[in-house]
Amino acid sequence: MTELATAAELFWSHQKSESKGLHFEDGEVTYRQWLDEARRRAALFDELRDPDKPPHIGVLLDNTPDYLYWLGAAAISGAVIVGVNSTYRGAELLRLIDHADCQLMVVSDTFGDLLEEAEFSMDPAKVLRTESPAYRAALSDLEGVELAGKAPEEEDLYLLIFTSGSTSFPKAVRCTQGRFARTGAHVARVADLHEGDGVYSPLPFFHSSSLFSGLASSLAAGVPLGTRSKFSASRTIGDVRAMGASFMTYTGKVLNYILAVPPDTNDAVNPLRIVIGNEASVNDIRSFAERFDCRVHDSYGSTEGVITIRRDASMPDGALGSAEASIVVLDPETGDECPRVRRGADGTILNAADATGEIVNLQPSGGFEGYYKNEEATTERFRDGKYWSGDLAYRDDDGWFYFAGRSNEWLRVDGENFAAGVVETILGRFEQARSAIVYAVPDAPVGDAVMAALEVGDPSRFDVGAFDDFLRAQDDLGPKWVPSFVRIGSDLPKLASMKFDKTTLRREAWLHGEVFWRSARGEPLTPLSTEDRATLAPRLSGPGAPQATNHP
Repeated sequence: MTELATAAELFWSHQKSESKGLHFEDGEVTYRQWLDEARRRAALFDELRDPDKPPHIGVLLDNTPDYLYWLGAAAISGAVIVGVNSTYRGAELLRLIDHADCQLMVVSDTFGDLLEEAEFSMDPAKVLRTESPAYRAALSDLEGVELAGKAPEEEDLYLLIFTSGSTSFPKAVRCTQGRFARTGAHVARVADLHEGDGVYSPLPFFHSSSLFSGLASSLAAGVPLGTRSKFSASRTIGDVRAMGASFMTYTGKVLNYILAVPPDTNDAVNPLRIVIGNEASVNDIRSFAERFDCRVHDSYGSTEGVITIRRDASMPDGALGSAEASIVVLDPETGDECPRVRRGADGTILNAADATGEIVNLQPSGGFEGYYKNEEATTERFRDGKYWSGDLAYRDDDGWFYFAGRSNEWLRVDGENFAAGVVETILGRFEQARSAIVYAVPDAPVGDAVMAALEVGDPSRFDVGAFDDFLRAQDDLGPKWVPSFVRIGSDLPKLASMKFDKTTLRREAWLHGEVFWRSARGEPLTPLSTEDRATLAPRLSGPGAPQATNHP
């Protein structure tokens, strides 16, 4: 595999290839066809663009071939793709588009009305609806056109990738042509991709997993890329078989949802060799590897790409993994390294507040290229020559990292500070829980109350008494960590990246869904009634109340 320096070179290297480049649901496209389609779209943008504005193209599409064609078009022409998250609405949607300086929008009929609902104002000629006759005619007129202009260079901007926005308004991470190419080569080596392999990416192409682990690696190795318009847990393995994918990408709850599909005696009969992603639970990693007879490579990482923590077969249950010596856990206030976690004889963490800090790279190099038009956030990440991740963790005496949530996911209960991620790990052991999410809701009169949301297969069969018994049996669950509110659901709010939407969960508090609560500490969990909700209503108008947001 020859390493190429830019995204443009990755695409151009396949321009004459008649091998399969894209597998989409029931259809296939060769690499040559892919480049032909990309060339026409690049020419169309050249006709419509304003040379005095940044060459930024907003894409609001499902995972259709058109999305991949536009990614190719931007790469070869030096334009910039802004993947617009289709879950945003109204003012927040406009804020994403305006912040990224999009001068052209590519939308489908599925999402085009969102722009009208948001009172989006742009020259209609610069809003391209992919199903319209005018769009198809314009592309047809450009068949065979040759591109002029300077070839993109490594440092030229290629992508603006918004962070997930799970805890605040998303930031636009800059990705240059060079970073895209380097990352693709790296992932292709890790996945050991060769001729005859294939890559399947189920997540939206505004997400870094599909862009870097999926698209970039398939281009670097010259193997086909597979996807479908929307992620379907029940169809994923069928897609993998149909295209012969040896490598699949994921993040968030993707593995969990595939595992929820009823087992089949032929599950292990598939071409998968390796699955690479992050944020899967230990149980999901083991279960997926065993059921589908493949290796699951899960590691901690972020869109910014500066810190990687890798899992290892020898690590303790619940651990995040290990990392190079420059990755440490620092107290964000003092800048000192946090002490290692201490446990009592029963396994209870004795120094959670002191041992928990922010994951920091003391010697950052490469990767993160800054946030677009957000120097303050970029500076916040790089302080005193270090890279501060914004994620919390603690370490044990053997150096294993344990994830503890985001830096704004501290809870304070009766004067004790602790991180949500520590409690999530414990609650995730409950047999009925596919996933456990922990977050703060207002207490009376001040401080936080612990609320947990459990995603379960069948809420009607949830045994709240068994859950209470489980909580009492967890020796490492601190008494102040015990949830006062528990929400049950089969499909809790998520972002398009399949991560849980904690902003929405906090905002909804106990107002939505099936909720159990404790009327006083030490009392059993009981169903939250309409009368109870009315009694609790004043807490949501106090100083600690969740703030309203337009994010869905």
